Amino acid sequence: MAESAVDTIQGLIRDIPDYPEPGIVFKDITPLLGDPNGLIATVEAMASPWADLGVEAVVGIEARGFILGAPIALALGAGFVPMRKAGKLPAPTASASYGLEYGVDTIEVHLDAISAGTRTLVIDDVLATGGTAAAAASLIDDVDGDLVGFGFLIELSFLDGRRNIDQYPIEAVMTVDG
Repeated sequence: MAESAVDTIQGLIRDIPDYPEPGIVFKDITPLLGDPNGLIATVEAMASPWADLGVEAVVGIEARGFILGAPIALALGAGFVPMRKAGKLPAPTASASYGLEYGVDTIEVHLDAISAGTRTLVIDDVLATGGTAAAAASLIDDVDGDLVGFGFLIELSFLDGRRNIDQYPIEAVMTVDG
């Protein structure tokens, strides 16, 4: 029997204990990104739930959201919008700060990157505490975009990040329970 897409994807993600801080188990997707079949399976799995929803823009959150978001935008026939760490975008921006499981950070988006009413999907690699995703939702609201939902490669359900964005549709290719 052929290996499922999720099995292929899971087999290419490695755990890095105590990174970036003690007690954190980092989900390293670089082996997945380096495997053509794994990357294709990932893009297909992440894009398919949104295929018939008229997505016009895909936001990728720095940095792994960039890597996943751009090919997902292509698969959906949408544009790509980078959401970056503070100070990295050259034109006027909106910004939002958020808590991580190991600190605080800020993300920004160009004020003109998403037109009012643009059907927008947010893509990131991991849903952990939901702080980054909630900040992204706030920024899309600030620029009057229409947030269609969130797509993640991995959801760390034990951190309950879903609670911070549960007013929107959420899709994750796989869930880690603990």
